[in-house]
Amino acid sequence: MENKIKQKLVNHLHRIKGQVEGLERMVEKEKYCPEIITQSLSIQESLKGFNATMLENHIREHVGHQIQHGKMEKAVEELIRIYKLKSK
Repeated sequence: MENKIKQKLVNHLHRIKGQVEGLERMVEKEKYCPEIITQSLSIQESLKGFNATMLENHIREHVGHQIQHGKMEKAVEELIRIYKLKSK
């Protein structure tokens, strides 16, 4: 993993951690339900962004390598598995 991508992912996780901690405080303080739901949905969107970056990194680094080394089926199976997980 390139250092630039790794740092981007770590920074993203720090933001998500802060969002989750904020969500926890909101629940503890019994904030208004729509505000809590809005924060929760924001966290889900942040996770989608994290996953998109991870998937892009995987495709660029690993899928290409697998295809070049005759492991096309493994690459395809991994991508299908990720797609199915995302579709649930």
